[in-house]
Formats: sequence, C-alpha cells, structure tokens
Amino acid sequence: MNDDVRTLVLVVIVAVIAAALGWIARSYLWNRKLRRKQAFFGLPENAESLLVVNREAAGGPDLTVTRHDVSALLELSALIKDCGAGAQIVAHDATQQGFGERTEFCVGHPAPNRRMAAHLASLLPGVQVNSDPEPGPDRGAFLIGKEQYRLEAGRSEYVLLARLTADQGHTARPVFLFCGQRAITTQAATRYLSRNHERLARKHGNSTFVLLLKVVNSQAYGPDVVELVADVTKAAQTPIPAVVPRNQHRAS
Repeated sequence: MNDDVRTLVLVVIVAVIAAALGWIARSYLWNRKLRRKQAFFGLPENAESLLVVNREAAGGPDLTVTRHDVSALLELSALIKDCGAGAQIVAHDATQQGFGERTEFCVGHPAPNRRMAAHLASLLPGVQVNSDPEPGPDRGAFLIGKEQYRLEAGRSEYVLLARLTADQGHTARPVFLFCGQRAITTQAATRYLSRNHERLARKHGNSTFVLLLKVVNSQAYGPDVVELVADVTKAAQTPIPAVVPRNQHRAS
C-alpha cells in the first residue's frame, strides 16, 4: 500500500468516525431535550393526559367547543404528541377525578368551566374572577392578591398560565391551567406555552408557577401578541382576606 492509498484510507476512517460521533452526540442531545420536555409536562412515553374544555352548548349531549378552544387544543395536542404521549378530550362537567395521576390541561373561564373553578378554589385561593353577568367596569376582572386586572375587550385582556402539582412527590403529574378573561386569551396562553416551554422549564424546573399574561390588541393581532405581566405564584396561592384594597390595572 503506497502513501497515497494509506492517506485516503485514513481520511475515510476519520470521516466515518467523525460522522458516527456527530450522530451519537446529536442523538444524546435530542434525547436529553426530549426527557426534559417529558419531565416538564409530566408526560413520559405512552403516558395519557386529559384535555378539559368547556361545552359550547351547556348541558348538550355532544361535546362541542368554540373555535378558539379548538385552536388551543391543537396547540396542546402537538406538545403532547412530541412527548410520545396520548390525550383524551373531556368536558368540564364530565371529569370526576382528582389530580396527580394524569397530566391535565384545563382550558377556559371558571364561570362556564366547573373544573377550572374547582382548581382555582382549591389550588389558587388568591385568585378571584368576577363572573357577574351584568355589564360593568369590573365584569370579567381578575383579582390576584390586592391587584385587580380589568378586561378591556379587544385591547387589553388577561390570562393565567399555571403549572401546579399535588403534594405527592416527584411521581405526581402536573395540572396546567389556561384561565383567560375571553376565549382568545386561553388560545394565546397555550401558544405562549408552546413557544416558551423550554425557557419556562429552565427557569422553574418542574415546580409550581403561576404567570399572568396580557394579550395586547387581540382585535388586530389575534392571540399572537402576548406580554408577561408578572410571576404571581405567591399571591395566587395566598388566600385573599375578606376585604382588601384594590389596585386597578387598565390598558395604557
């Protein structure tokens, strides 16, 4: 074997080894990223999850949901599929089980969504949602601790994005809440989670968090322009006293 042939063989061997090492490194990084995503959502391979939504027609025999809720479910379904898990869509009034056994994604306003109302009452006692059917400046407003966040439809709307866990150790599956003042805000929150779950996992790990988001000018931008207002985890978990002074927030 002359020097040219020997050099060519060595080049081929080095190239094959480099390609193999690159493939192994990429596979390792991809698997690590997947494991982190599965841990954040509580969705190991072949796990089952619940997607809990409102009924568009209250008390109807069929499960029909609004257009924005359908879009929210599609966002969440893509995340669940990426984890290699499955999902079952359930109406809010057909879910009669605790939490912690299966990851749950609960979408909607607490007035028509009994499951959402139950989660807020038991897990986030520091959150109150004004569900008064009569028109008024406080209709639909959020009260979180001492802060009030009013709804200005189409201009400035708020939504809570929460990841909550029961006190059952590391095996407990989380509950994700998308509690918005309007249907378009819940879609915005699911889209925000889809786009930012890696950053949220790095910041919060697999612990509880409650974020207040503001959807800006939805009448022009739909659910795409979302601002993080604050991390309200502590305030949301602290029961509100009977009478508190309210600091009101309006669109500027």
